[in-house]
Amino acid sequence: MTATSSKSKSDQPPEVLLFADGACSGNPGPGGWAFILRHPRTGKELVRSGGERETTNNRMELTAVIRGLEALKRPARLELVTDSVYVGKGLSEWLPKWKENGWRRKEGRKLKEIKNEDLWRQLDALLQSHQVKFTHVRGHQGHPENERCDTLAVAAYQKYLGR
Repeated sequence: MTATSSKSKSDQPPEVLLFADGACSGNPGPGGWAFILRHPRTGKELVRSGGERETTNNRMELTAVIRGLEALKRPARLELVTDSVYVGKGLSEWLPKWKENGWRRKEGRKLKEIKNEDLWRQLDALLQSHQVKFTHVRGHQGHPENERCDTLAVAAYQKYLGR
């Protein structure tokens, strides 16, 4: 996997754009995820969403990316666009260190469990065959695909409200 931030320039345009977002009503609480996979050359899109009764926002952010990557049929050069700093920093900064430390994070002089390790491991495995450029967008600032993913993620968890 090659993960870079949006500050670095890629030689080639992405073959696939992956827009992903997660949402939660309470943290923890009912949560939803959504992604849009777009093939820029053909304009084809795949849109999916889902939810869970009891989860956290960070788990939904990770799940959105995982589900999007699972939908890819072959290795790709892709741009991941999300408003999640957690996902972005995790991919570009934290993940290599966690792996070096046996899937643990440093807190002071001690190694501690990382949160959502199951999802980070799943994401790491999925990314092995892709070249990924991470682009952060500000949430709720009018980015069309991010807004669409947010709307789908919120709709996905609403079926769990009041139950």
